[in-house]
Formats: sequence, structure tokens, C-alpha cells
Amino acid sequence: MIARIVRSSLLALTLLGAAVQAQASDLPTFKLEMQDGKLIPPRIEVPAGQRIKIEVHNIGKSAAEFESVELRKEKVLAPGAQSFVVIAPLRPGEYKFFDDFHLNMPQGVIVAK
Repeated sequence: MIARIVRSSLLALTLLGAAVQAQASDLPTFKLEMQDGKLIPPRIEVPAGQRIKIEVHNIGKSAAEFESVELRKEKVLAPGAQSFVVIAPLRPGEYKFFDDFHLNMPQGVIVAK
């Protein structure tokens, strides 16, 4: 009986994870490369009022951390690693982001239009 409940729970979690991944793949997607503090591109224009996905790739030789205090997002990446962040619908405006491991480098900005 307990084994059946555990199997059912695991199946439900697997299906939920697949659904979340499918939703993330359907979002408007923007690419950001981080290279030892350099943000490429430093300005990302996105549609206002829509959830978006930013694919982040660390092409540098040191760890990087995508961070935006305004958006309450952060993602740590080892050299060569890639990941993504999903951002809730934004109001029109500008939202700063930066590499928290390279604070001496210029910040980037997400512009929602």
C-alpha cells in the first residue's frame, strides 16, 4: 500500500516537472552570455506584460552570478555552464541586472516595452 502511494507520488511529480519544462520552452526566449563580468548583450529588450525566459550561458573562465535585485532573480553558473531564469510579466520600464561575482563591471538592463 505504501509502495503504491510512493509510486503514485513520484509519477505525479514527474508529470508536474515535465509540464513546467514544457511551459518554459513555450515562452519568448532571450539569450545572455556572461564572460568574466562582461554581459553580452548588456541591454535586452523584451515584451511588457508577458512571462519571458532568459537563457544564461557563462562563457568565461570564472564563476558568474546573474542577479537582479528588482526582479528578485539570481542564478549561479560555473565556467561553461548554462541555465535559464523565467521572469514574470513586467510592466514597461527598465530593470537592472549584474554579475554578482564581478561587481566592478558595468551592469546590464532589461527593457520591457
